[in-house]
Amino acid sequence: AENTIVVVWGDHGWKLGEHGSFGKQTNYNNDTRVPLIVRAPGVKPGQTVDRFVELVDLYPTLCDLAGIDIPDTMEGASFKPLLEQPGAPWKSAIFSLHEQRPKDTLDGRRYMGYSMVTERYHLVEWHTWDDTTKSAGELVARELYDNQVDPQENTNLADLPESAALVDELSRQLHAGWRAARTPSTATTSNG
Repeated sequence: AENTIVVVWGDHGWKLGEHGSFGKQTNYNNDTRVPLIVRAPGVKPGQTVDRFVELVDLYPTLCDLAGIDIPDTMEGASFKPLLEQPGAPWKSAIFSLHEQRPKDTLDGRRYMGYSMVTERYHLVEWHTWDDTTKSAGELVARELYDNQVDPQENTNLADLPESAALVDELSRQLHAGWRAARTPSTATTSNG
């Protein structure tokens, strides 16, 4: 108990009919949010951290907690500082992607959904996807959800005229990527 780190997590969420789907087939928060519990020596037990943490942050965090150098190839950031100070400034957004394969789409084509969640909003941009070259093509659709007023993500706001400026702003943030979402404290706890 004095020198063991214990982590309990899930690798994906799970739908039971929400959005007309079953399982883990989308970018919806219901599919991408997972439980994460960490117990480590020197960390006060029973704390709740209400900050953005991604599964790519887990490996750097374990390295940091164990006193091992974080490899330069990591995209994630150690969230050890959040275990020490749960209210510390942290990432402004988290990112995921999900491929829709031909067997799952109405038109039999392949698409990649690039997803970004901020404190309030969730933006998904859908592009055609070339599986041979592993590259995105034309932007074909967007989804925007206000998770403050619509936590179940049932109302897509992306095509509403009053959402145009917000969609443009969030799209720029999405394309800036995960490095731009880091705060100085996360940038110092990662090598990516």
